[in-house]
Amino acid sequence: MFAPLRRALARAAMLALGGALGLSLTAACLIPENAFAEPALWKVEGPQATVYLFGTVHVLKPGVVWRSDKIDAALKASDSLWLEVTNADDQAAMQPLVVKYGLDTAHPLSTKLDPKTKADLDALLGRLGVPPAQLEPMRPWLVGLSVSLLPLVKAGYDPNSGVEHILKTEFVKAGKPVQGLETAEQQIRYLAETSPETEMDFLRSSIDEADKTVATIDQLVAAWAAGDEATVERVMNSDLQLKYPVIYQRLIAERNTRFAAEIAELLKGRGVIFIAIGAGHLVGPDSVQADLAKLGVKAVRQ
Repeated sequence: MFAPLRRALARAAMLALGGALGLSLTAACLIPENAFAEPALWKVEGPQATVYLFGTVHVLKPGVVWRSDKIDAALKASDSLWLEVTNADDQAAMQPLVVKYGLDTAHPLSTKLDPKTKADLDALLGRLGVPPAQLEPMRPWLVGLSVSLLPLVKAGYDPNSGVEHILKTEFVKAGKPVQGLETAEQQIRYLAETSPETEMDFLRSSIDEADKTVATIDQLVAAWAAGDEATVERVMNSDLQLKYPVIYQRLIAERNTRFAAEIAELLKGRGVIFIAIGAGHLVGPDSVQADLAKLGVKAVRQ
């Protein structure tokens, strides 16, 4: 969910702040080294078009094996690749968006925090080795992304090893088109345009969960690698939906409905399309597949 944006935002934020933070806002699916993954893959068919739906992980340690014969066959058959966002690594495009939506130099972060949140954040930053002053120009939502992902970066995960980056490189090399379901600005605005209360809730949740991040990701990855949809949904979406329903609706449910509508339109065309989006969008009662079913389109697990 939302991972290409996190990677891009982190890099752009570092540029915007003069390289002060070595953070990566990459997403929430990681896999241990040397593990073999058989992630879930779905197939959707129209009159003259076929769409493969693949739930992705967005950051991996170098050398991780995640491909399978089934996935490779689908990729080989596909004429084009669709991602959530196509230009997550374009810093020239991302930096001004982060400055516009993620920084607020006129109102430093510390002036927006109640005493407990500030104390908890300062304690967390101390454990992470980040001076609190470095985050002062950031809005709460961007700080929340930063502190939730920094433990993963410190644990050795590489944002350049993500599935989307690998697939995009392969399709471009093969001369096949790569397109996006959303723009980078759309993704940024999902968080940047929430209410101040929701934005602060997101920051508080990120602070509360930061020390559990690596353990949670280990559990999530084990389920993802085994194709265990139920566990992926429980670990990734259920807690978010329970504690922060507004954020869940904005980041998961509403976007899945839009993704499904776009996929239904693609099925009216021709050819074979490979769609790679965060695994959290393809599990649970609000999944893309569930929304497709409402449109009369059936997704079949391969």
